[in-house]
Amino acid sequence: MEYEIRSDTGRKRTVNEDEAAVFVHSEKQTILAVVADGMGGHKGGDYASATAVRMIGEQFMSADRDVVSEQDWVDLLYDTVVDINQFLFTTAQEDVTYKGMGTTLDLALILDNQCIVFHVGDSRIYQVTGKAIRQITKDHSFVNVLIDSGEITEQEAEVHPQRNWIMKAVGSEKSIVPDRYSFPLLAHSFLLLCTDGLSNKIEKETMLDIMLHESSLAEKADKFIELANHRGGEDNITVILLAIPEIEVTHV
Repeated sequence: MEYEIRSDTGRKRTVNEDEAAVFVHSEKQTILAVVADGMGGHKGGDYASATAVRMIGEQFMSADRDVVSEQDWVDLLYDTVVDINQFLFTTAQEDVTYKGMGTTLDLALILDNQCIVFHVGDSRIYQVTGKAIRQITKDHSFVNVLIDSGEITEQEAEVHPQRNWIMKAVGSEKSIVPDRYSFPLLAHSFLLLCTDGLSNKIEKETMLDIMLHESSLAEKADKFIELANHRGGEDNITVILLAIPEIEVTHV
């Protein structure tokens, strides 16, 4: 499977508190893509996102022979997110340097022809199929609460002064329950994972145009970073693109 990762500090920040990685477990024939956007000051945010991605990668790559079914993977990833949350929360309580730190966390596990997602925060995962783009995750943000209550529209949320306030992050509370999604993968489709430094600058329609353009996956990834910076680049910008190839369907 082809994939590309890009992470850029942006034009206004001096430190990149985003972290992203793709882990390939060749023995299990599975792939895990991870994006995290840290918060809590330069040291805390950078530490939180890097630690989250490292811990989830270690657990994924060390999956043993007992991890076989989809439920086994769901349990492993869920438990790891809970463990990461506990570790970061405890660290922040014990060391004033890390007080208030946390991180968004989005995981996309590709298992045969299924994608399993765990989500906390306002980083996002999109699926591009045919000529359509669909946002899989739902932001844990203040403006989404206002949208759900009918106080503002989605269009108003895009320019709301508090649109960057998130209501849920890994490490900021003693316990956490991540959102989980599962959906089928289609041949010749794409997955797009990104932090809000990208999604706040590029609307879905433009994302779709870039993904459908006749260019390489690497060129598409570069275009996302270039455009987000061109439109201001006030935040760190991170994107992972995965191209889903022809999928073999096993008939029982």
